[in-house]
Amino acid sequence: MQLQLTRTDLTLARVSGLLYLTIIICGIGAEVALRGPLVDFTSAADTANAIRAAGLTLPFAIVADVIMAVADAALAITLFLLFRAVAPGLALAAMVFRLIQSALIAANLLNMQAAWLLITAGQDIAGLGTAEAESLALTFLNLHAHGYDLGLVFFAINSFLTGLLIWKSGMFPKVIGAGIIAAGGVYLVGSALRFLAPDAFAAFAPAYGIPVLTEVAFCICLLTAGWFWRRQAIAHA
Repeated sequence: MQLQLTRTDLTLARVSGLLYLTIIICGIGAEVALRGPLVDFTSAADTANAIRAAGLTLPFAIVADVIMAVADAALAITLFLLFRAVAPGLALAAMVFRLIQSALIAANLLNMQAAWLLITAGQDIAGLGTAEAESLALTFLNLHAHGYDLGLVFFAINSFLTGLLIWKSGMFPKVIGAGIIAAGGVYLVGSALRFLAPDAFAAFAPAYGIPVLTEVAFCICLLTAGWFWRRQAIAHA
C-alpha cells in the first residue's frame, strides 16, 4: 500500500474514528450502564419493577442504541471509502455485512420498545394480567438479546473482512488487523453459543473483552491516523 495518502483519506479516517467512538460509548453505555442492570432473565417481576423504578432509563437505552445503529451504518460507508483502493470487492463486502448488522440491530429495538410498553401500560393490556404482561415483556427483552446476537453473526463476517483490509492496507499496524479478525471469531462463537448452547454462554462472556480492546485500539488508530501515517512515511523514506 502506498504511503502517500491524501487529505481525503485522513479525513475519512478521522471521521471513522469519531463514528467508532460514538458506537463504543453508546453501545457500552446502553448495555452496561442503562439496560443491563435492569434485566434479570430469571425473574419477570423483578425486571418489571426495576424498569418502572428506573424511570426513563430503558427509553434512554433505546435512544443510545438508535444513535449507535445510525453511526454504525455511517461507519460502514466511511470505511468502504477508506479501504476501497486496497481491495474494492473486499471493502464492498465488508460494508454490506456491516450494513446488514446495523439494520438488524435497529429493527431489533422494536422488541425492547414492546417490553417498555407492556411494563408501563403504554398500550391497552386489559386482556392481560400484570404477571402475564411482565412475563411477555421479559420474552421481548430476551428476543432483543437474541436478535442482537443474530446481528453479531453478520458483524463477525464484517470483522474478518475488515481485519484483512487493515492487514493488507499498510495504513495501520498489522496487529490491529489480527485483533479485529480475532474479535470476529469471538462474536461468531458467542452468537453460536447463545443460540445452540445458552447454558455455556455465561462462561464464554469474558472473551468479549477481546473485541472491546481491539475495537478501542482501532478507534484510536483511526483518530490518530495522521501521526501513524507520517511515521510510516519516514520509516520508508
